[in-house]
Amino acid sequence: MSAGTVNEPVDDLTAGLADLAADDARRPLLVALDFDGTLSPLIDDPDLSRMLPRGAEALTVLAGAAGVALALVSGRSLVDLHRRSAAPVGTVLIGSHGGERGRVGPYGLERDAIRLEPAQAELLIRLGSGLTAAARGRDGVWVQNKPAAAVLHTRMAGKADAAAATTLAVDLASSLGAEAMRGKDVVEISVLHVTKGEALAALRDELGAVVVLYAGDDTTDEHAFEVLAPTDVTIKVGAGPTVARLRAADPSSFCEHLAGFARSLAG
Repeated sequence: MSAGTVNEPVDDLTAGLADLAADDARRPLLVALDFDGTLSPLIDDPDLSRMLPRGAEALTVLAGAAGVALALVSGRSLVDLHRRSAAPVGTVLIGSHGGERGRVGPYGLERDAIRLEPAQAELLIRLGSGLTAAARGRDGVWVQNKPAAAVLHTRMAGKADAAAATTLAVDLASSLGAEAMRGKDVVEISVLHVTKGEALAALRDELGAVVVLYAGDDTTDEHAFEVLAPTDVTIKVGAGPTVARLRAADPSSFCEHLAGFARSLAG
């Protein structure tokens, strides 16, 4: 299946992971995972998200496996991703859809701060103000400010308010010459040109990974699926069209499979 082709995943997840665990020639291996909707169930209040216990168990085992590098790739800010995921030491963290990057060190989060140009800083202020105006008077619509992006959330809003606010957000991005990234009940507008796919490709090159396993649930994860090769392992978590070759029904199912995969690598 070529990149960009939307189709139903064609392979069996259990068999695909078993084959990967058994093949030492497919090392070094980069295991990169989305957080919300993949390791953690999607909930209305993202501040309450926590990794599923089986997912946390799997990450602990993977972090200690020979020939395996571990990364979390999320739309969350780097600080928020670090706090919510409680990922093991050594895990690479990619936040803000590739706009931020760090690593879990023995004493906490290690990262380089984002430095915006004056024009980017001004644009970020305008984006925040514009999205705040789009959310005003609409119950369940709220705005999140990140170091290099502003995000409109509509998961807790009614359909009419969500649709109206989303349209305003997309129009705002267009009027300011920025790109709106649409996900599940969110519109994120960044002052940097970033995608999960670009960040994942860069990390792969740095690590010299022979194979990448990437799992995600959202439309933004399709950017990551698209840059990976047919020899890589791509997993769509949940329903919906995808270019990934494998599918897990939901985060709970995926974490069970991931835990089994981790045990096979360790054994």
